[in-house]
Amino acid sequence: MEAKDIKAVYFVGIGGIGMSAIARYFLHTGIAVGGYDRTSCALTEKLREEGAWVHYTDDPSSIPSAFTDPQRCLVVYTPAIPAEHQELQYFRNHGFEVQKRAQVLGTLTHALKGLCVAGTHGKTTTSSMAAHILHQSHVDCNAFLGGITKNYGTNYILSKKSEYVVIEADEFDRSFHWLTPYATVITATDADHLDIYGTEEAYLESFTKYTSLVRPEGYLILHTGLRMKPAPQPGVTTYTYSRQSGDFHATNVQIGDGEITFDYHSPLGDIPGIRLGVPVAINIENGIAAMALAQIAGATAEEIRNAMASFKGVDRRFDFHIKTDRMVYLSDYAHHPEEIRQSIVSIKQLYEGRRIKAIFQPHLYTRTRDFYREFADALSLLDDVAIVDIYPAREAPIPGVTSALIYDNLRPGIHKQMCSKDEILDVVKAGGYDVLVTLGAGDIDNYADRIADLLKET
Repeated sequence: MEAKDIKAVYFVGIGGIGMSAIARYFLHTGIAVGGYDRTSCALTEKLREEGAWVHYTDDPSSIPSAFTDPQRCLVVYTPAIPAEHQELQYFRNHGFEVQKRAQVLGTLTHALKGLCVAGTHGKTTTSSMAAHILHQSHVDCNAFLGGITKNYGTNYILSKKSEYVVIEADEFDRSFHWLTPYATVITATDADHLDIYGTEEAYLESFTKYTSLVRPEGYLILHTGLRMKPAPQPGVTTYTYSRQSGDFHATNVQIGDGEITFDYHSPLGDIPGIRLGVPVAINIENGIAAMALAQIAGATAEEIRNAMASFKGVDRRFDFHIKTDRMVYLSDYAHHPEEIRQSIVSIKQLYEGRRIKAIFQPHLYTRTRDFYREFADALSLLDDVAIVDIYPAREAPIPGVTSALIYDNLRPGIHKQMCSKDEILDVVKAGGYDVLVTLGAGDIDNYADRIADLLKET
């Protein structure tokens, strides 16, 4: 289907964070947008307010006529939707062009200069930082992000003048293989999604394939020490980065009094006096990668410095709900062992000497099965941990796989407890901590407001 022939787009799974961003893109270009999702949420309600038709029943007969012409309507679906979904089957059986979300993003990276961020973790924050820098600069950008940015209250940025599009490049289901980046960062390649890839070797090979998709005149920016073999095309400029080494790195890092500052060193021009708007240690590396992309796109040193200081973060990424001298409560989307480790290390640096408690909800049975020892090792950096039942997301239960696998492998001497979701507020009430963090990519964040209210009361 040619772009000029698309008069309507229907999204199967429209409420997903990435799907809703593309839906907004088409809404803002004047194309009719509709879709299905299993349940209502803030994103689906926002889309309805902006003019999208959204419903929550898997029923092909209820689809409006605006989305029933296969010559005019493009159908986009997320891999999380099961193959037996009735609406998805209807579209496939009636001659509609049906594309994955990643295919649509891939089309955009052909038409625009894609600035993409891939990696096991850090994608959302790094891509959101890069988008904020460019949007605040004379360069501007379009952006499709994996989280709601606090600066804009959205996961999508539209520009009618910029030739750049910032994209979070997702390795799940090999989605990022549809992209053709102009420049890309790879933040990490710690094994994940083994339910899809099977082995760590296959996971790493997927990243190798991704590096071969960068345009010949483009840029590949790799975190130092990645366990993968890049295979860029001839003509691609390859750089490295990290906090302390690589072509892009930081020096003179100062952490204290709730602030982090550093000097940024780059082959494209050094920028002293960077101040992080969200002062957590992991954002030093995220910021270095984002600034590298922004420099490649042409943002100036002053634009970069100002935007880094004004970046407010992303919902559910090191998200502070209470921050006083007496009590701190934050939530974090961390759901991979290395993300958990980095989050805890950052918190301990910020609140040295304070008693920190984590409430962790594992995400997916397969991820728990594959990494329960690593989860336990990371959580054992703390003195007080509560483990919630597994959030299944798209998966059916696996016999013998429960949160107890993590609980039983926590280090001896740690204060630990198992709890259901119904018991989370009781765990919070019990106290005994100065800093509380809720961790996980499931629905534990639905409790954040109630936890904050409870802590304010007590």
